[in-house]
Amino acid sequence: MGIDITITIGGEAGQGIQTVGQLLAAVCREAGLYVFGINDFESRIRGGHSFYQLRIADHQVRAPRHRVNLLIAMDDATLRLHREELLPGGLCLLNSADAEAEEPVRPIPFFKLARDAGGDILANTVATAAALALLGAPGGMLEKILHRQFAGKSSKVLEDNCTAARLGRAAVQGIDCSCIGAWPESGRKRMIMEGAAALSLGALAGDCRFAAFYPMSPATGIMMNLAAWQDRFPLVVEQAEDEIAAANMIIGASYAGVRSLTATSGGGFCLMTEAVGLAGISETPIVIINAQRPGPATGLATRTAQADLRQVMHAGQDEFPRFVFAPGSPEQAYETTARAFDLADTYQVPALILVDQYFNDSLFTLEDALQAPEKVSSRTIDDASQKNPSDYQRYALTDSGISPRAVPCAGETLVMVCGNEHKPDGHSTESAELRTAMVDKRARKLRGMASDMRPPTGAHPEAAIRLICWGSTLGVVAEAVELLRADGVDAGYMHFCDIWPFPGTAAQAALAGAERLICVEQNSTAQFAGLLRQETGIAVAHTVLKYDGRPFYPLEIVNAVMKEGR
Repeated sequence: MGIDITITIGGEAGQGIQTVGQLLAAVCREAGLYVFGINDFESRIRGGHSFYQLRIADHQVRAPRHRVNLLIAMDDATLRLHREELLPGGLCLLNSADAEAEEPVRPIPFFKLARDAGGDILANTVATAAALALLGAPGGMLEKILHRQFAGKSSKVLEDNCTAARLGRAAVQGIDCSCIGAWPESGRKRMIMEGAAALSLGALAGDCRFAAFYPMSPATGIMMNLAAWQDRFPLVVEQAEDEIAAANMIIGASYAGVRSLTATSGGGFCLMTEAVGLAGISETPIVIINAQRPGPATGLATRTAQADLRQVMHAGQDEFPRFVFAPGSPEQAYETTARAFDLADTYQVPALILVDQYFNDSLFTLEDALQAPEKVSSRTIDDASQKNPSDYQRYALTDSGISPRAVPCAGETLVMVCGNEHKPDGHSTESAELRTAMVDKRARKLRGMASDMRPPTGAHPEAAIRLICWGSTLGVVAEAVELLRADGVDAGYMHFCDIWPFPGTAAQAALAGAERLICVEQNSTAQFAGLLRQETGIAVAHTVLKYDGRPFYPLEIVNAVMKEGR
């Protein structure tokens, strides 16, 4: 039987819960195993309850599991909240120096051992070593990771961590745990990364040169990842005083010819709405990532949702074209973000990318290295490409709706841009005839934009029952379909990454012939199902909706499908 186990590490914020998960993932990567991790935490710096769940397998996994093999409880609350998740034969390591052993709970004094090694801060290393020992990992693998992680630090830091690792291993000697039979000592070392990192790397691949942001969970990780590359790329990342400033700063940078990005959450995007409209009427290409969380207002600041689809599609008053994307994997996020910059430049429109807390903070194993575009082409013109630069018209009326875009102050070409309705030369106007002409010109871009939208992708396209999903639910829905098929249900799925302009013809082809369509979404009103019906006339038979701020588990989807009948 193959390897597929789940570990949950829980405790208070500030106890290093995430660090344990990351260290375990690093060791598993060293052994050639696959991992998938989710990070669940409250909106507070210390206290409360947080947990990190890591799934370890010898095959690709892209979804969390609702039952766990090993529970590491750094406090009593974790045992109380997660005990029912333990599988038969599962084990819990509870931080305790004096509790009596009672199956399936084994007391391990993580913090006492940490103090013996040098301080409470080492408790996460003790817990990691104990978990790895129970899983049968070779003893030197954690030390190898610790040497790599603390390279350049003082020798005492490394020595204390290695001592903590030895104490953690010794503390679980004699405890039986048969989660993993034969642990691979080495294997192909695949890349592991969080969704936020994939988005930031995609921005670099798309030649992003300027990024401005105001910190807002769960988008901050994207910009922090991007900022870490400033010394190695021609890139400036600036923290603005608020989201309004950030959005206007990237419009200004793009006007000057620099590909620009901001990232925020739904509340921050609300503040950016006026700037989105300015980009729309001034035909300035920008990319905005909206990392969704439950609302309205502050809502659940560190939880996940898919409820901003209609918001981004209609942000800004009146009508103007924009792209909307919703990647479902790190590979898609990387490629889509890079492509968003190119498409925004090509059509001179805003490109909006929808992700969420679950996607940004989850840890993925990548099968192959991410491949950057071989060449990024500029979409601007200069004096040399014009017969007479003095005749330049920024908003020239064209059949495609795309006007020639020049960079200001780069030659004799005079660039005039206006946030009011304007003439072809950029001066404002209130002419009824020109107003109609400009609205029609901008709308003509939609023909070309629609041709660049990619069709949905999925598995088992001829299945009688087809699940429809978009964005981050891709991995969960894909696993749910395989579970259904293993149970004899003729199920398949279709995932939408390119959402607007809606790929209606491709959607109709992908969903044709299905006996039953089921839409899976993390909002309360089935926003995508409504969009699908609006654009194609296709009505889904059922919806599977979750909007409690927590991610889907595959079995939840399986149970919902089975409840509706085959």
